[in-house]
Amino acid sequence: MNLQRRPSRGEWVAEASIRAVAAGSVAIVLLILLFIGKEAFGIFFDPTVRAEITFTGLFRSHDGSSAWQPVSEIPKYNVLPLFVGTLKVTLVSLLIAVPLSVGAAVYVAEYASSRVRELVKPAIELLAGIPSVVVGFFALVVLASWLQEALGLDHRLNSIVAGTGLAFAVCPVVFSVSEDALRSVPTSYRSAAIALGSTKAQTVLRVIIPAAGPGIAAAVALGFGRAVGETMIVVLATGNAAILDASLGTSTRTLTATIAQELGEVVVGSPHFAVLFMLGALLFLTTFAINLGGERIVASMRRKLGVSQ
Repeated sequence: MNLQRRPSRGEWVAEASIRAVAAGSVAIVLLILLFIGKEAFGIFFDPTVRAEITFTGLFRSHDGSSAWQPVSEIPKYNVLPLFVGTLKVTLVSLLIAVPLSVGAAVYVAEYASSRVRELVKPAIELLAGIPSVVVGFFALVVLASWLQEALGLDHRLNSIVAGTGLAFAVCPVVFSVSEDALRSVPTSYRSAAIALGSTKAQTVLRVIIPAAGPGIAAAVALGFGRAVGETMIVVLATGNAAILDASLGTSTRTLTATIAQELGEVVVGSPHFAVLFMLGALLFLTTFAINLGGERIVASMRRKLGVSQ
């Protein structure tokens, strides 16, 4: 006997609409990547652009300096200061956001009452809805002066200020995924640990967190992708000085800030134009790979645990 019910017209339309939206989203992402890649390929296939880029150097200027000066008399397209600036700001944001977010996730998932959980979790996730320009303005006006005075920094706008502001944007991502991963751990793990005489703290530290480790790692990866791709916070709070310096207390400049500030005034088809699109393509591929990898880790963890949210 065939018990399968034929879908109604409304269900068929809904399913077709969902598939069309999903296919359209994938197509849009691919078209964006194709457009960015087409403009960036001028570095390799346009003889004029390739000659100037080869002369100036992308990772070391022709005069041996490490400078990003694309509009100088002799343009310099050294992207190392931009990569270093992006890395510094991202690392500062993760050093602040990951411990706070994972700690909050452990508290909400393992210690908080249901009433407290209903209040704390939405409040933290609400941070994701704050526009990044508002967070950047807060970092520019409030955090910059406070951190300069507290830490004795020479530069008011620097990697520490930008990373601290960026942590506000990273925290909701890391918290949400980490909390889901912790609550995905089967209750039997907790019961078995307690039955063997473990305390609550021992159960959390030695059983729950290791079991949720892949999901927490995915949360950190997603937070890293969120930090790398942020624009407005770093535009307002880094100082925008393309300096190759390992110090966190000096002004710096990131890849996203460079693209946002210079793309609107660059000459179309110029070497500067091609380099900016190359940076955009690298950012796109990096964030896409990080986000995809994080989602795969979460899905794998849930299959191994045999539970679903």
